[in-house]
Amino acid sequence: MLELRGLHAYYGKSHILHGVDMKVGEGEIVSLLGRNGAGRSTTVKTIMGLVSGEGSVRLRGQELLGMHAFDIAHRGIGYVPENRDIFPKLTVHQNLLLGEKRSKKNPRWSFGDMYKMFPRLKEREHTEAGVLSGGEQQMLTLCRTLMGDPDLIIIDEPTEGLAPKIVELVAEYLKELKNRGVSVLLVEQKLTIALEISERCYVMGHGSIVFEGSPATLRANADVRKEWLEV
Repeated sequence: MLELRGLHAYYGKSHILHGVDMKVGEGEIVSLLGRNGAGRSTTVKTIMGLVSGEGSVRLRGQELLGMHAFDIAHRGIGYVPENRDIFPKLTVHQNLLLGEKRSKKNPRWSFGDMYKMFPRLKEREHTEAGVLSGGEQQMLTLCRTLMGDPDLIIIDEPTEGLAPKIVELVAEYLKELKNRGVSVLLVEQKLTIALEISERCYVMGHGSIVFEGSPATLRANADVRKEWLEV
């Protein structure tokens, strides 16, 4: 579905990504792991057209590099940024409404689906998003992105700062995406959730992919974990 080939990206004169190659298949959960500063967020921002890049980013064979972010989103990629970006003065329901893509005749997701996955959002349906807890805001951001009915969803650090029970909810949410045929690119620093739900893992270091393999292979490779992941 998504394929990166020889992807380079720069911030000014700083060369951040160095020839990244990566794939996400149909209905597959893939994790991109690495320490802070490794280039993970830059990778997804380049995919989304928020950072200019060189090389190739293809979605189902169509080149995305050079497109505007809104065009990339319309082609079926949903993006959940690390900073969540909710609309604080709008209610939970209004935030979800803004994410809805009305052009699709038979969307996968409804408001009922969102409230069933995260009952807490139903309880807070008419509450301004700005007063929600961090965990509730993360739930809202995830659900708002889904209301656009993407075929691929990119999620940047969804468990950062969340309580363990909320992390479990996020893991179940990601499994439900897979069950409904949505591909997932999960950007994470924590190994636990990534190894639990992913089919393949990439590890990034210094703007390059330094490991690709199954969660089982990564668990068994102490050298990679020690050099590129463990603090």
